[in-house]
Amino acid sequence: MTYALPRLREEIAYIAYHFHWQRDEILDLTHGERQEWVTEIGRINTRVNEGG
Repeated sequence: MTYALPRLREEIAYIAYHFHWQRDEILDLTHGERQEWVTEIGRINTRVNEGG
């Protein structure tokens, strides 16, 4: 199964925007690792937006 390029770009942009990591660093992550970081960034954003 291949990973959809638009989704990969979205994950790269999301992580790079929030953590300022370089594209190559993000691409070195496995799919699972990228998903974990995307989830964690979402949690951080939720806490910040809720004032906590």
